[in-house]
Amino acid sequence: MSDVKNPRVHAEILPALAAVVGPTTKILAIGSVTAKGTPEAIAPVLPHEVRATVRNHLAGKIEQWFFQTEGYGVVFIVNATSTAEAHELLEKLPLGVAGMMEFELIALGPLAPLAMLIGEAQRS
Repeated sequence: MSDVKNPRVHAEILPALAAVVGPTTKILAIGSVTAKGTPEAIAPVLPHEVRATVRNHLAGKIEQWFFQTEGYGVVFIVNATSTAEAHELLEKLPLGVAGMMEFELIALGPLAPLAMLIGEAQRS
């Protein structure tokens, strides 16, 4: 289990959930434009970014993609088993290479705490 503390988890309030560990099967990647990513700077890179994103989708690496309707950036569901793997993939996209986009990466997995509801032990 990672020593990184997730600010969204309050383990002191829900100690039983803190012990539940499941496999990482997807990565939620929330992309934000950096200060370098002015509209003028992004415009010529955007066609390359779109093509690279489509290639990753067709290769099965980016499963879903969305545009943030409140803010400016993208949200991807990445097929990866670690945030390091997703980071490597996303940093190779043209906006990442140019330093104009950065991602918050959140590891996702099966909703393992549901095993407690049906009285089954958690499998790892």
